[in-house]
Amino acid sequence: MFQTYQYPEFDYQQSEEQRTGRVKRHPMVVIGAGPIGLTAALDFAQRGIPTIVLDDNNTVSIGSRAVCYAKRPLEIWDRLGCGDRMVDKGIKWKIGKVFFRDDLTYTFDLLPEDGHKNPAFINLQQYYLEEYMVEECAKSNLIDLRWKHKLINLTQLDDGVSLTIETPDGVFTMEADWVLACDGANSDTRKMVGAGFSGQFFQDRFLIADIIMKADFPTERWFWFDPPFHRGQSALLHKQCDDVWRLDFQLGWESDPEEEKKPENIIPRVKAMLGEDTEFELEWASVYQFACRRIDQFRYGRVLFAGDAAHQVSPFGARGANTGVQDIDNLAWKLKLVMDGDAPESLIDSYHEERAFAADDNLLNSTRSTDFITPKSEASRRFRDAVLDLSEVTDFAKPLVNSGRLSAPTPYVESSLNTADESSFSGSMTPGTCCLDAPVKVGGEDAWFLNQIGGGFTLLVFGDEEAETVAVGSVTANVLRVGSDVEDPEGKLAERYNAAPGTVYLIRPDQHVAARWRYFNDNKVASALKTAIGGA
Repeated sequence: MFQTYQYPEFDYQQSEEQRTGRVKRHPMVVIGAGPIGLTAALDFAQRGIPTIVLDDNNTVSIGSRAVCYAKRPLEIWDRLGCGDRMVDKGIKWKIGKVFFRDDLTYTFDLLPEDGHKNPAFINLQQYYLEEYMVEECAKSNLIDLRWKHKLINLTQLDDGVSLTIETPDGVFTMEADWVLACDGANSDTRKMVGAGFSGQFFQDRFLIADIIMKADFPTERWFWFDPPFHRGQSALLHKQCDDVWRLDFQLGWESDPEEEKKPENIIPRVKAMLGEDTEFELEWASVYQFACRRIDQFRYGRVLFAGDAAHQVSPFGARGANTGVQDIDNLAWKLKLVMDGDAPESLIDSYHEERAFAADDNLLNSTRSTDFITPKSEASRRFRDAVLDLSEVTDFAKPLVNSGRLSAPTPYVESSLNTADESSFSGSMTPGTCCLDAPVKVGGEDAWFLNQIGGGFTLLVFGDEEAETVAVGSVTANVLRVGSDVEDPEGKLAERYNAAPGTVYLIRPDQHVAARWRYFNDNKVASALKTAIGGA
């Protein structure tokens, strides 16, 4: 009745180094070809780092799994060349509705203003996401995807890592200057280096059911507390592409996951939500529990960690994959500078500093969402229900409704790479914050601001202020002038950056603000650039 996704199979190939038995050293080896590992490969390659990706499987993820992707990761994938395809295929949305029992209590808009290239969120099955990135990786001669290659042991060397790899043809050894572990919440790599991974476990169980159906529901996120079709628990409804819908049902502590996954038990739940006459097919189902925890250090010698291998959050708020993609965005440019000898190796330590700070912020929000959705005591439940009741009739209670605070980038407000403001600014573009997009014109053609930055350091200059490229060693910050290099016809760029004529921003390669001033001074820019590359 409905067409389902056809999973690709990627060919295993024996490498030359395994065939010859000669140990070869590689600049970068990534463990895991999921969304985070593939993002890393694309970002490393774009910055000129040859990368080997090892994965013990030979296809994309089974089931839709992660489906909600936020604006900031979409901007990163756009920089890497595959964002447009994801947005075109995905379901774009920004409106969420929260229901309590039989009533709509709260509606929110995640991107109420216009003038952004990417939407607030898209819903796209993870298998499409991975398929698109695999195809993009295949276009690069700097990326070598090695399927059915399983890491079984590693040894830290003084200047790299020795890796023991198992393949269908046996075991061989390779070496890497750097290793990035993107092998998930149950990371074997993390266990091999003896890293700590601590936090809070949650006992509640939830059922994911992906169904294929034709329906005219709006493309919004609908979340219920204590709905009539699932009393005493919560539920979620979200549309994906290809007429696939994500349903999520809270099950409670005592539920039997094997029983709950059986179609004969899932189908009555779906019919209770959607109506007895609704035609649908069950595509994929899973019962899950979750934890909120993170690794003690994102770096162990020459082994680095990203994504779920570094931090695990609850699914409420879509913080897992979205946060992991931002790990890569933070790391890739730093590794490139260190590999090229343009920054001290200690710059890599700022990866832990900034991304552990972001992980802790995400863990805090994730835990708060979980506690609101699944109260652990009768007092907590009464508080939660009172907030939901009040949100129907008062504005002050609406922000307290927490059906999963949705993923937003964490500003690195305390980063050692920032240079503090010395002049007064308003707005959100403080040092450590990722840049906001805006519509611009380049050569008279419509364009987007974020597409003009990200290759290296940028000195964004508003107006006719005299400014020139600034360098620290081999690291340069090239001038991008608003008014000549890019035009700001709607004034949105100046508005979002609180810019008057003469305002100057120093922007990092990951499109984060490093410093800003009300006028250009080459000595101050050079000092801030030196700070942003770790004091080289």
